[in-house]
Amino acid sequence: MAEENVREFDVIVIGAGAVGENVADRAVRGGLTVAIVEAELVGGECSYWACIPSKALLRPGTALHTAQSVPGAADSVTKVLDPAPVLKYRDYFTNKWQDDGAVQWLVDTGIELVRGRARITGPREVQVDGKDGNSYALKAHHAVVVATGSTPVIPRIEGLRNVPYWTTRGATSAQHIPERFVVLGGGVAGVELAQAFARLGSRVSLVARSRLLSTFPEEAAALVAAGLRADGVELHIGTDTTRVEHEDHSFSVTLGDGTVLVCDELLVATGRRPALDNLGLENVGLDAEDGKALRLTTDSSGLVEGTASDGTSGLWLYAAGDAAGSAFLTHQGKYEARATGDAIVARARGTLHGAPKPWSAVAKTADEFAIPSVVFTDPEVASVGPSLKQALQKGINASSVEIPINVSGAQLHSDNYEGWAQLVVDEDRKVVVGATFAGPGVAELLHGATIAIVGEVPLDRLWHAVPSFPTISEVWLRLLEKYGL
Repeated sequence: MAEENVREFDVIVIGAGAVGENVADRAVRGGLTVAIVEAELVGGECSYWACIPSKALLRPGTALHTAQSVPGAADSVTKVLDPAPVLKYRDYFTNKWQDDGAVQWLVDTGIELVRGRARITGPREVQVDGKDGNSYALKAHHAVVVATGSTPVIPRIEGLRNVPYWTTRGATSAQHIPERFVVLGGGVAGVELAQAFARLGSRVSLVARSRLLSTFPEEAAALVAAGLRADGVELHIGTDTTRVEHEDHSFSVTLGDGTVLVCDELLVATGRRPALDNLGLENVGLDAEDGKALRLTTDSSGLVEGTASDGTSGLWLYAAGDAAGSAFLTHQGKYEARATGDAIVARARGTLHGAPKPWSAVAKTADEFAIPSVVFTDPEVASVGPSLKQALQKGINASSVEIPINVSGAQLHSDNYEGWAQLVVDEDRKVVVGATFAGPGVAELLHGATIAIVGEVPLDRLWHAVPSFPTISEVWLRLLEKYGL
């Protein structure tokens, strides 16, 4: 019979991924005691199955292609990747799926780790079925934070749920490179992993119901599509998948136009949703609508709206990162986590009452204006803020300026460099509200755009931020010149 342990902390964090770690760290810095509950590996999805391993798989191919694109270097490098050292490189960055280093960080920081599956049983109460066979009844004096990340959305395709498909976890932790590989999904994960496996030697087919990277401008997505085709990826765009079968270690994937694709591994990368199942949220008044997945609504500090009061303030349940359902990006989730952790401390001290002030340390205001994201394909896409269409839908009196990236820094970067850039301008305030860059190496342009948006830098002042020559950043000068400065 499992032993029950009753323990009390100021804060209980459910989920020890990057988001949960940051909430816990800020709370401990503020003098609060914190327990963090994790059913899998400390460090979470990003460290072991998402951001880190996928970029480790992509980087060697990008580096090789860059060298092959530079006259003088091209003659000195091989034309193909050897998968074995690439997988070893990936294994290094995931620490071979061991979390001892992350656990030690918790110890050094003063955060208590409880390994097991957590379930909220009432206000400020969390029950944990421990991996050690014990049961833990945890009580929080101030806050419980849901930082459980997200889970894949699996489409309703005939036969799919009966076959051993990969999600992104399977692809990023793969120990072999399939000869034939089919990817369902044209979003960020789909295009990144399609290119990674193509450059590692797979014959890849990618299937998307709409165009590639549908949340990014078409001009940027078209450059990525061209890059995929150059790597031999067969694109099936604007078509449904109607049936999947598996027999004799191979898959048959039937498309809406009757095409049948045969492959050795099948990746389903068709989106993600907050991982809120089996957390006991119904015990505190949070239920999903019939037929819909549960979504949480939070204020700018991460405080969940609509929770049942415990007879006092009721200000105790928070959510951050993917679990809060905003931007499914590790860096943005960590930003939200820092605000949430600081807000918990402030409310515990009695220095925060009501809604936080925008742009204060306890508010995730940037979620409304400047969420930066990068697609780490080759070419890359880097974007922050709304597109022109999105800005107009928000009621902003917006205009845009677009140019190909054709500056000296780009020409030196690689032979036959192709890129595209866009700025979205609020004409009433004369500030940049959105930016997109597409092309090799453009990810490093993004933070400048993010600073310009968050800082609301007037265009006539931004004109005086002179880009170094010869760098790709010179595109900023050309954009502002085309705008009319």
